[in-house]
Amino acid sequence: MFGRSLALRVASALAVAALLASSTLASGAGPQAPSFRSPVRLGFPLGDDWEPSIAADRFGHVYAFWTHFVGYAGAATGEVDPTCPDCGSPHMDLQVSSDGGGTWSAPRAPFPTTTRQDDPQMVVDPADGRTLYASYMQDNQSSQYVARSTDFGTSWSTMLVEPLSRGTDKDILAVRGPDIYLVYHTLQKIFVSQSHDGGAQWTTQNILGGTTNSQFGQSLPSGGAVDSHGNIYFAWNGVNNTGQAKGAVNLYITKSTDRGASWTTTLVDVSQAPPQCGCGGWDFWGGQMALAVDSADRVYVLWNANHTKHGPQRVFFRSSPDGGATWSPEQDVSRAPVGSNNAFPAIAARGEGDVRIAWMDDRNGFDAGGDDPDARWNTYYRSSTDAGGTWSPEAKLSAYVPGFTYKLASPKDGYLQPYGDYFELDIDSRGKTVALWGEGNSYTGPGNVWFARQQ
Repeated sequence: MFGRSLALRVASALAVAALLASSTLASGAGPQAPSFRSPVRLGFPLGDDWEPSIAADRFGHVYAFWTHFVGYAGAATGEVDPTCPDCGSPHMDLQVSSDGGGTWSAPRAPFPTTTRQDDPQMVVDPADGRTLYASYMQDNQSSQYVARSTDFGTSWSTMLVEPLSRGTDKDILAVRGPDIYLVYHTLQKIFVSQSHDGGAQWTTQNILGGTTNSQFGQSLPSGGAVDSHGNIYFAWNGVNNTGQAKGAVNLYITKSTDRGASWTTTLVDVSQAPPQCGCGGWDFWGGQMALAVDSADRVYVLWNANHTKHGPQRVFFRSSPDGGATWSPEQDVSRAPVGSNNAFPAIAARGEGDVRIAWMDDRNGFDAGGDDPDARWNTYYRSSTDAGGTWSPEAKLSAYVPGFTYKLASPKDGYLQPYGDYFELDIDSRGKTVALWGEGNSYTGPGNVWFARQQ
């Protein structure tokens, strides 16, 4: 009996030692990068699909919403949408997954029209986790629309928010309960259309207090959220009017604490003139800022900026625990080597301190000039559970898939060009991240939208 007891004690001691050794090895290996499934192309095989928006509800649905081109400007080679062969180019298309992104419905045009539609946005109301909202521009970018679905995107009620006789751009949608806010740019000003009765009535105002913003060639919204107390935040960038709106970029947050009756604006950073590109009279590579709010009302911002004229850009993060009164120190969150270009920030947040971020960079082939034919772009991701105090290792969301001319294989794998002015993240009903971004041959396309979900 004594011998058996001794043997058991020895075996137990050896097992404990093995467990401690295993724990030490695991600890020494450091934290693991978040794991994602291989990316999946959504939309049409030939495209031409760009500027995607993504939303996830609390019932297992994920929604992908994007702009579909058909032979646009002689450059795009997009397929005719079989659900709307007479739709204008571009127009909005939607795909829905009821199993968290495992399988998807066929693409369809939820808002058929023969005129042009642009700049899709899609959000789920955080108050009920179910009601789905979409916004987009129509009538050659001169009218702003908001639509609502209460049956998981099957049917929609559509609201003409603001019919304008001039061009608009970069609508950003933020919702909580009956409060709906749509911010957009027109005439170098930032306007917000708002409803406090679920969309029955709307009012519109210039949220910058009537200023003309004559110093800016463009004033472009880039992020928005409503916290649990009804405070509304919008991020936007003012592109200084230096040679076709390609000057320095002022990055701002504008906030209202009285449901949109009045607004205050805070300058977060100034990015110098962006890397040059052959992308018309605007600022494709220029600084822009994404914004999110967690369940504890902490505000997070993620933006790309440089501090040398035409120099490569980095991606920076800050958080505020008190509604923007004070901010954490600026963090450079990209692990890309100095000299690579970082752009197109995306962010999502949910539980207290839970923030997820993503961006695109060309570390697999520096592109400091903006038109480097050897550029290799990829989409990267990190997350934090302590409001950005510490971060997970990076995860690369994009991957080589044969059959697409813009995707290149190892050793310097990546895609030739980010496709669209933005991409997005959200957090699904399992608490996992879902991401949707665009890749293409060039700024003018063609390209496709790609989806990845966290395992």
